[in-house]
Amino acid sequence: MSRLGLEIEAFVDTGYLIAQEDADDANHMSAQQHRENLALVTRLTTTSCVVDEVVSFFNVRGQHAKAVELGEMLISSPSVRMIHVGEELLKRGLALLSERADRRYSLTDCISFVVMRESGIGTAFAFDRHFAQERFVKEPSSL
Repeated sequence: MSRLGLEIEAFVDTGYLIAQEDADDANHMSAQQHRENLALVTRLTTTSCVVDEVVSFFNVRGQHAKAVELGEMLISSPSVRMIHVGEELLKRGLALLSERADRRYSLTDCISFVVMRESGIGTAFAFDRHFAQERFVKEPSSL
């Protein structure tokens, strides 16, 4: 259930996951407060591209143990639906990127948008304004 008592499915983006774990991140407090205000989320969805970005973020900053721990947690968590990005999904993401020449989206963003649309997910736990630009509900909404 969300704060409103409705069951929701949400996509979890890289920046939100990093903000949850990195106390030095500018969005850390906002991410922590958002998570605390959620009563229950029925299903969280992310992609293997997002996991790659999160693990790489911590590992290249010398936090190897945290990188591995987060990667293993995301891959094995029963509350996270992992969409593995194969060739076909990669192509659909690249096609969307090609259509959005006026935006500075990453390929991972475009893959995320494709997954959200194909899965009927309207809410993203993200700090990236690109989700709102693609007409998704972005939480926390304060930024």
